Amino acid sequence: MIDGPYGAPAQDYKQYEIVLLVGLGIGATPMISIVKDILNNVKAKENEEGNTIEEGTRSSQNKKTHLSNFKTRKAYFYWVTGEQGFFDWFKGVMNEVSEEDHYGVIDIHNHLTSIFEEGDSRSTLIAALQSLNYAKNGIDIVAGTPVKSHFARPNWRSVYKHVEANHPNKRVGVFYCGNAAPVEELRKLASDYSHNSKTNTKFDFHKENF
Repeated sequence: MIDGPYGAPAQDYKQYEIVLLVGLGIGATPMISIVKDILNNVKAKENEEGNTIEEGTRSSQNKKTHLSNFKTRKAYFYWVTGEQGFFDWFKGVMNEVSEEDHYGVIDIHNHLTSIFEEGDSRSTLIAALQSLNYAKNGIDIVAGTPVKSHFARPNWRSVYKHVEANHPNKRVGVFYCGNAAPVEELRKLASDYSHNSKTNTKFDFHKENF
């Protein structure tokens, strides 16, 4: 069962093995729905795998076919917001991903734009406190979850480059929901990397209306 708004473009994520999900502010809502759906499928496949255990050993055939009926193999989710309190909305989902995504299918990246980027002297104190608390307790003081937050907006070119390098010869579905500000940049990067990729990685850009 999928909770929250879930429009037609976002439903297309199931066509892709690799997805890049981007949500700005409240625009994270449909992206979170996708994350939950992916996690539910991963958990279902894990349970299915567990049911095939015979004499204390998982069959080699089952290992090879793990998640074979579920197409999405990797999801990168970038949530960008200027309001720290927004992270409370989906704290439960972030905790669930941290605890139950045993295969590392979902990568979550929270970005708080109201704090200067890492390395800026104006964010040194909070960055130090964040690192100390995370090292001691495994909890991010910004989001209150095991998902460590980043400061300032993502470098979208670096994000695309990272996905390209990790998934050669793949077609990546890029899904965005939020205000119009980054749409052209995300769309252009998808086109640029599709036409000039050294790894033959292709990016399909989709904008979700919310």
